[in-house]
Amino acid sequence: MNISSIVVQVLPKHYEEVKESLVSSGVCEYHFGEKEKGKMIVTIEGEGVEEEIKKLVHIQKTPHVLTADMMQTYQEELEGAIKELEDADVVPDMLNMDSVDVRDIIYNGDLKKKDFHGGV
Repeated sequence: MNISSIVVQVLPKHYEEVKESLVSSGVCEYHFGEKEKGKMIVTIEGEGVEEEIKKLVHIQKTPHVLTADMMQTYQEELEGAIKELEDADVVPDMLNMDSVDVRDIIYNGDLKKKDFHGGV
């Protein structure tokens, strides 16, 4: 599940009309805004990025919307990747081996794919 916040800009005279249109569309959830500045904050949810983009485009095409820009996003699928990176051993095993002479290590950009004799 992805959740993103969208800042919507409208002319103040169209604020209530756009707010009502967005709320009734079911595409997003209205949270708050400043009518005098013509700005409102809404959130969208989707199973993936594609669904969120469709909802963002719907908001952008709503009559009287001047701009609608994604500001912050939470992507569940990225949580797993971030967790995997955080749990990964960042120091290759061979760098912790007392039996390896550092002069035998040939660095070619990625120590995790090299053995201590410089081979792949």
